[in-house]
Amino acid sequence: MLGELGAMMKLLGNKDKIQSELAKLAETSAGIVGEGSAGGCVTVRVSGRMEVLAVRIADHTPTGDKKLLEDLVVAATNVALASARSQVAAETQKMAAAMGLPASLLGGLPGFG
Repeated sequence: MLGELGAMMKLLGNKDKIQSELAKLAETSAGIVGEGSAGGCVTVRVSGRMEVLAVRIADHTPTGDKKLLEDLVVAATNVALASARSQVAAETQKMAAAMGLPASLLGGLPGFG
């Protein structure tokens, strides 16, 4: 615990490094793409910024069952978001390591582990 506090205090004295690493993380996150599919009919792609980029619905998807289609879109979106979150968390851990912070320090923050 004291080691983590010491690392945090050291980092607070280096505002430029924090800003640089956060800018790199934002750039990297923008390029992350998570993809999820459900039922072999629906595929969703989301960015590392948690924005939906694309929804593809296969031609063979049963169109008569609206509720089924809605459920497939939700399921595929959740898989894609989980994938993107995982990738962003991995990049965040790399950022923490580059700043000399323990990986556990950012683990409690949303989107950081």
